[in-house]
Amino acid sequence: MGETVEVASASIVATLVETRSADLDPVPPAAMQALPAEAWDRVRRRLRAELGEDVFSSWFARVELGGIVDGVAYLTVPTRFLKSWLEAHYAERLRVNCMAELPGLNGVMLSVRQVSRDMSQQPAAEIVALRSRPAPVAPAEAKATPPGLRAEPSERDLVDACGTLLDRRMNFQAFIVGKSNQLAFAAAERIAAAPAGTAPYNPLYIHAGVGLGKTHLLQAIAQEARSQGKRVAYFTADRFMYGFVAALKSQTALAFKEKLRGIDLLVVDDVQFIQGKSIQQEFGHTINALIDAGKQIVVAGDRMANDLEALDERIRSRLGGGLVVEVGDLDEALRATILGNRLETLQAAHPNFQVNPDVITYVARVVATNGRDLDGAANRLLAHATLSGQPVSLETAEAAIRDLVRTREPRRVKIEDIQKLVATRYNVSRADILSERRTAAVVKPRQIAMYLSKALTPRSLPEIGRRFGGRDHTTVLHAVRKIEKAITEDRLLHEEVDLLKRMLQE
Repeated sequence: MGETVEVASASIVATLVETRSADLDPVPPAAMQALPAEAWDRVRRRLRAELGEDVFSSWFARVELGGIVDGVAYLTVPTRFLKSWLEAHYAERLRVNCMAELPGLNGVMLSVRQVSRDMSQQPAAEIVALRSRPAPVAPAEAKATPPGLRAEPSERDLVDACGTLLDRRMNFQAFIVGKSNQLAFAAAERIAAAPAGTAPYNPLYIHAGVGLGKTHLLQAIAQEARSQGKRVAYFTADRFMYGFVAALKSQTALAFKEKLRGIDLLVVDDVQFIQGKSIQQEFGHTINALIDAGKQIVVAGDRMANDLEALDERIRSRLGGGLVVEVGDLDEALRATILGNRLETLQAAHPNFQVNPDVITYVARVVATNGRDLDGAANRLLAHATLSGQPVSLETAEAAIRDLVRTREPRRVKIEDIQKLVATRYNVSRADILSERRTAAVVKPRQIAMYLSKALTPRSLPEIGRRFGGRDHTTVLHAVRKIEKAITEDRLLHEEVDLLKRMLQE
């Protein structure tokens, strides 16, 4: 009895409300509160005033308030992408504004709405909470997602042995490998290909920040192993907690434990969110039992195992005792590849949507955070191109992704950096630019480099001349004036020089 009470802590209550509604009883229509349309209109006006018309139209215009149940506002959006974007970038702002205009609200939950079928007959949807604190309800009183907020799993999804949705698109073939993730990818492939009953690296612990691909790797492992006939259980932390609590409530905890320990591969994502002493103890016992039986375990978290202070020390020790692999930040080359891949996918559906390689280079350079922001950049470029009917230029790209670029101090540009970049761009050597050669292939990049040196550095004309092979200041002045005139007459040259400026200043 004491164990059941402990599991019913606030952290677990939040999990019960946040997990998929597939295993919960539906809420009768009478449980829905009347829709406060006027309050929701005020929320929308606040968001529009805070964020501006462009941002509001792009991300909030299609958000609808479906209803309020037990102090939780259920919002719906038409696409999974929009739901993910709001969760990643505007969750707190959305929650604060809703709670300001809807008195008594405990939190906000977001789902993808289904409009093509009778809502009362649809399967359960994935519901993700945007709350900062749990709702004050007990597990026995936890309600399912209200009717009308459920979406049928799409054809891209498949379900593993424990009922968790796996995304077919998150496979090894779709994962883009670079220096920052090649070790994790190699280990993941090795584990997925290993025969049942063997454990090449046990446990494998992958840690990475948000949007760097750890969930993709875990889903790829689960799907590949499943395709080979292995018994696979894939859990997110909240799904594991919910499964354990549900087993306790239904008095089937022993069967739940036996089912887990009868699998070949256990995959657990976002382990840092596993809470509650009893649940952590069961998780630790499961890990020990599977490792002792030679079964493979793969776990992912957002930091090193030793830094997961909320986890039991024995679990941290177990995770740290296996193969620990970090997925590092995406380098520029990898970001460019990922972005190019995303754009190719969009171009397949929108043949008139074309993006110049220079734009891809620029976006990959300035959006230096994670893969989700690159997804956002690709979709924004598409939106700007389709809505305006104009090709994507550097100027439109800059406007489209402005809020994805992290503000930082401008970089101090050196003349040597300018010479190297220009030389690389025009396929000549830095020695050529500093030489006395007067061929057209060398003169143009030399003059552009002099122009950029004057525009981007505080150096005087005589100093710039000395840095370009001891030339006179009048030579530098001639080059600067010539490029200034040329970029006003030649649009392509203007874009070319503008790109070089951006690359030097980032």
